[in-house]
Parts: sequence; structure tokens; C-alpha cells
Amino acid sequence: MSKPAVLIIEDSASLALGYAAQLEEAGYEVTLAATLAEAEDALATNRFAATLLDLQLPDGDGLSLLEKRNATSPAFVVITADGSLSRAIAAMRLGAFDFLVKPVAGTRLLATVRSAADQADTPAAPAKKLPAAQEPGRFHGFIGQSPGMQGVFRTIEQVADSRAAVFVTGESGTGKEVTAEALHSASRRRDRAFVAINCGAIPENLLESELFGHVKGAFTGAVENRIGAAKAADGGTLFLDEICEMELKLQVKLLRFIQTGMIQRVGSAKAEPVDVRIVCATNRDPLREVAEGRFREDLYYRLNVIPIHLPPLRERGDDILMLADHFLRRIAEEERRSPFDLDSTTRAAILTHPWPGNVRELQNVLRRAAITSLDSTLEIHELTTRPLASRPDAHAEPSPRPAAGVAVPADPVSAPLSETQLAGMTLAQIERIAIEGALARHAGNVTRAAKELEVNPSTIYRKMERWQQP
Repeated sequence: MSKPAVLIIEDSASLALGYAAQLEEAGYEVTLAATLAEAEDALATNRFAATLLDLQLPDGDGLSLLEKRNATSPAFVVITADGSLSRAIAAMRLGAFDFLVKPVAGTRLLATVRSAADQADTPAAPAKKLPAAQEPGRFHGFIGQSPGMQGVFRTIEQVADSRAAVFVTGESGTGKEVTAEALHSASRRRDRAFVAINCGAIPENLLESELFGHVKGAFTGAVENRIGAAKAADGGTLFLDEICEMELKLQVKLLRFIQTGMIQRVGSAKAEPVDVRIVCATNRDPLREVAEGRFREDLYYRLNVIPIHLPPLRERGDDILMLADHFLRRIAEEERRSPFDLDSTTRAAILTHPWPGNVRELQNVLRRAAITSLDSTLEIHELTTRPLASRPDAHAEPSPRPAAGVAVPADPVSAPLSETQLAGMTLAQIERIAIEGALARHAGNVTRAAKELEVNPSTIYRKMERWQQP
């Protein structure tokens, strides 16, 4: 069996020979090229599984090789200096498999080349086609055909097989996790694990263990070994939701993991290689978080290789009605009811409503209307009768109904409950009204709502997830 071939394009002889020695010891057949011309000759006459590419070459720009990529080209791994991260990101957008920052650790070099060569050996799987009747407006869990969403779909298709990190931004309820799942299902990694972790829903003292794992006895309560989300996603996709909620100390460890491809469990001295594609998301402005010192700039640029911004529902035109019809069909099936429909007045109101909670709010409003309606044609008056400023945040489900005979104000956000109104309500019902009110007052910002209520943000996240469970 022939050895996998690797081309090293590097004008520094000492670096090129160092990389070659490590790869040859690992069983690779290595070819060296010191200039762009030598690299083009080697690529034209030989087949390589992977290529290490330095962008700064004596006779040209290494990016030109990426611009000429075709179906038979090897996987390119760019090696760059710290000051050239912007060019490395440009290379990723042109289709590079990954980039390494000099100096490169031997374990990281070998792990990255191995992953790149494995990808080159794996034929691209044909795109999964939906039945013709279902194709229009549907894409890997998304529903919509507005220009903004079509742009999102094109980006997902273009970068799905890349190893480049993706940074998804958008308001709460716009579908950031659906985007991460779409990137995974459209990629070669689809048969491996997709692991999602909410960085804001886990107490900061446990987040490192949840992400990287721990060994038995590492801390109080660590009664057994645990692999963590990164190792569980090995070969697949790791989705880090609410990334801007991560503490700065853990951001440093995440950055090192991205740079080295190695994890170290809490309480262990052993580093382990992990191959994951990272997708992260936030509903905040990440550049503002960087400017105000809450998010590391170097980590932001490591993660923001492929940015995807999701448009709010109010900017998606007729997608709103497509989504409404889809949700009503699903709700009817789940509730075992006859199909629902919306009257013309409600359809017009749905199209013009600003939907501050986006798709999640639309789904919640329709479910509430369907469950409480005795008719198959729904009339949703809440959209016009309830002030927008007092609507609950997109994260929140409708408040639970109090016990029979208990009167509550139409809007508990602006009209606090009296002692008489509290009588007969459970603690869970009162708690939910308080949390939804705080979220509405702070425009959905969980951290600020938690500060007002004097609780940990993870407490609110856990309760919201519990409310969404059937």
C-alpha cells in the first residue's frame, strides 16, 4: 500500500525540513516546493492527499493556488504567522481545509494533516434531495424563500464541508441552532455526532467540565470519568450556543483548544487530540463584546472565519405565512386536532406584526391560539390588543394558566400581581410570570434579567428549557 503523499510549500528551508521530518516519521511521502512555480509544477504532475501552504512565497501569493482549486485538488492546510490571520481567514473562505499559526506544535501538525488527508480520500456524498413536492422553500430544517434566507442557504452549502469555524449571529428565535444543524447535515460529518452546549445555561464552575470532560475525583461530585462535549463530538460538529456568555478564563482554554486541536480533561495531565468542526452563536453584538472587554479579540477572529447573520422574521416577507402554515400543520398533528387555518384578518396582522421574538414567538403564539380555540379557523387578537413593549421575550413560552377563579392582570409585566391575585397560584406559576416580566423589560437579555431577579443566568436558561418541553 502506497504512502499518502503530502506537498509542503514553504520558502524557509529549516521550517520545510522540520515539517517533512515529522510527516515522514508518521508514514507520509513528502515533496518540497520553495516557490509558487515549483508548487504549480508539483500539483500538475502528482496527486497529493494534502498540501501545507505558506502564503508568503518569493514569486507570488499562495492564495492564487486556492483560487485555482478544482475537484481533484488536495486539501490545503495554510500555515501563517500571527500577524497574517486575516489572510488565513481569506484562505479559508477560498476553500482551505484549516490554518495553523507558526510555530506549529508537532501533534497539531500531524492531527491536521491526517484529517485533511482523510477528507481527500472520502468522496463527497451527493446532496440529499427532498421529494419534488417538498423542495420549494425548504432547506435542512429551514422554511422560507426570502432573499435573505436564500443567501443563508447558499453560504451553508458553500462552507458545509470546510473545517472553518462558523460564527452565527442574529436575534433570539431566528434559528441559530437550526443553522448549526444544517451545516452538520450538509457536510461529510453528518454521520458523526452533532453536540450542542449552551454556554449560558451551565454554571461557570461546571462549564469547563461539560466542555472538556473530567477525571474521577477531579472535584467534589466527580464520581466517574466524563469525556465532555468536545470529545463526544470527535469527527463531527460542536455547537457552542450563547458563546458571549462564556467567562474570560474559559475563553483562554477554548482558544488553546482551537489552536492545538488538543483537549485536557479537568484533573488530568494528559492531552488528547480531537477533530471537531466548531459552530458558535450569539444574539449579542460580538464586536461590542470585544470592545467592552467581555470577549477576547483573538478568540473572536479565530471563530469568525465564516460569519452567518440570520435576518429577523420581520424582514422575511411571505416566509412568515409559510412558517405559520407549517407550524399549524404540526400543532394539529401533535394535538390530534383537525387542520387549522387562519382567517384573512389574522394573516394580514401576522404579516405586519414586528415579531420581536422572531420564529420562536410566532410558534408560541400559534400554539396558544390553537390550544385555546374551539374552532379550526383561528383568530389571533393578541397581536393587535397587547402592547408590543409588554410582550414576553422570544425565549419564553406563554405563562401557565392560574387556578380556576384566580384573576390576573392582562399584562403582568406592567401591572404587578396583587396579593389577592396571587392567591391560588402555584410558586412555579408566580416564578414564571416574574421571569417573563424581567425578560420583557430587558428586551430578552437573560444576563440583565437575572441580575434584576438576583439569580444566576443559568437558572433562567434551565427554566426556559423546561417550559419548552412537551
